[in-house]
Amino acid sequence: MRTEELKNEIRKLEVSEKLILIEAIWEDIAKSNEDIPLPEWQKKELDKRLAAYDRGEVKTKDYHEVHEALRTKYK
Repeated sequence: MRTEELKNEIRKLEVSEKLILIEAIWEDIAKSNEDIPLPEWQKKELDKRLAAYDRGEVKTKDYHEVHEALRTKYK
C-alpha cells in the first residue's frame, strides 16, 4: 500500500485506533533503532546532557509529579 493510501485509511480510524497504531509503529521503530542514523551533533548534545545529569546539575521530577501536572493542565 502506498503512503497516500495509508494516510487515507488512517483518516478513517477512530482516535483510539490511531493511538494503538502509533504505539505499534513506535514499538516497531524501537526494535530497529540502530538503523536510525544519529547525527554527530545529536550524539554530542546527548553526551553533554548525560554528563550534566551525572554531575547533579539537572533537576528531575518524579513521574507522578509530571503526570499530575499534565492532568491538571489538560483537564
